[in-house]
Amino acid sequence: MDTKNKQTLWQLVKRCFNVMPDRASEDNIIAQITEGVNFQGAPLWILILAIFVASLGLNVNSTAVIIGAMLISPLMGPIIGIGLAVGIADLNLFRKAIINYLITTILSVVTATIYFSLSPITEAQSEILARTSPTLYDVLIALCGGAAGILAVATKGKNNVIPGVAIATALMPPLCTAGYGLAMGNISYFLGAFYLYFINTVFIAFTTCVGVRLMHFHRKKIVNQEKLKRVNYYIASIVIITMIPAGYMTWQIIKQSVIENNVESFLRNEIKDKGTYILSHTFDKENKTLDVITIGSSISNSNVKKAQEALSDYQLADYRLRIIQGANTDSLMAMQQKKRGLVAAGEGTSSDLKEQVYQNDALQKQLAAYTRYPELAKEMKQELKAICPEAKSITLSHTSETFVDTALTSKYVLAVVKTSKTLPANDKQQLYKWLKVRVKTDSLQLVVLPQ
Repeated sequence: MDTKNKQTLWQLVKRCFNVMPDRASEDNIIAQITEGVNFQGAPLWILILAIFVASLGLNVNSTAVIIGAMLISPLMGPIIGIGLAVGIADLNLFRKAIINYLITTILSVVTATIYFSLSPITEAQSEILARTSPTLYDVLIALCGGAAGILAVATKGKNNVIPGVAIATALMPPLCTAGYGLAMGNISYFLGAFYLYFINTVFIAFTTCVGVRLMHFHRKKIVNQEKLKRVNYYIASIVIITMIPAGYMTWQIIKQSVIENNVESFLRNEIKDKGTYILSHTFDKENKTLDVITIGSSISNSNVKKAQEALSDYQLADYRLRIIQGANTDSLMAMQQKKRGLVAAGEGTSSDLKEQVYQNDALQKQLAAYTRYPELAKEMKQELKAICPEAKSITLSHTSETFVDTALTSKYVLAVVKTSKTLPANDKQQLYKWLKVRVKTDSLQLVVLPQ
């Protein structure tokens, strides 16, 4: 009885995961993939337009535009064709797929290079930088995407799997990023992006080949066993060689992440003097230094020494801690006196010290720009009550707004006024005009919050 139940359960599992009943006819699958390999006429123009769309998306940092370009790109055809040709030992299809793959790759890079050479926006956006450092995670994405792709092509109900595979494996953006690297003369960007594209190519073709063999496609002709072994050896070698740099990069990223987590834990647990705030921190893996910039109350030498000794608890024993104390009011005044002394000293003054003083002065101005508005809000509260009796509180701050779909940013003063009731439109407009004059700014956003 138990044996029968076990067999029934195993049969149920096999039936659930068996793809063979849903498989389309082998001739239809091969004909469909072979048709996608050919790049003449319309597919070539679609590819060029898709490259332009993807390049525009990368240029303005728009994820939606990049996804749209991936959906219309026909780049998957030759890559799946390579995998199928190897899986069924079709030499003619393999040659055709390789030639079309090289044509589409070169054409794509050239098109992207031309676009970025002409584009006035030359800054590397985050969408571009994301394609310059491939890792083992990209290998896994290509493996899973390629497996989903061949299953989608080989089954009767394809649904929307192919577009999803095109988005997940992202063949188009790396090629555009490679073109950006050539246009900007940045070889590291070109190599990193092209390596990501090569990873996707190899592992999509590899999973296609494996999928074809697992679905028992018939070989084109009887192949010499020695030659077949040699082909399998070449395939395994290409796969392993492709994975080695990605594995190294992944290991470096993991090491970097571990150090960053240890540093964050150290700062959170050890640099916690009352009234002391950490402004920023950096660590140098080569020189083994951890620089921490703090503002507020000064950290005593004894506490700095304790913190240095505690580094070993966070696997940072070989790092040297350097705490740079922020300037308080007295030190700022001292710097101003130094500046006045420098002007009087004339030519005999150290140029390095001059530079430090002027940099400090610029930082003071930036700090004043952000601290001015909270102080101004305190000064205005009585005037506000006269202008708007319904007002209960006011908040002023200098704000920078970053837009998601463009590279633009907008800076303005944000005023948040809480009121006892909803203000009429005329009263709100009057309050807005008064605030612009009182705050002395042309860029002001008013938010009224009835309580």
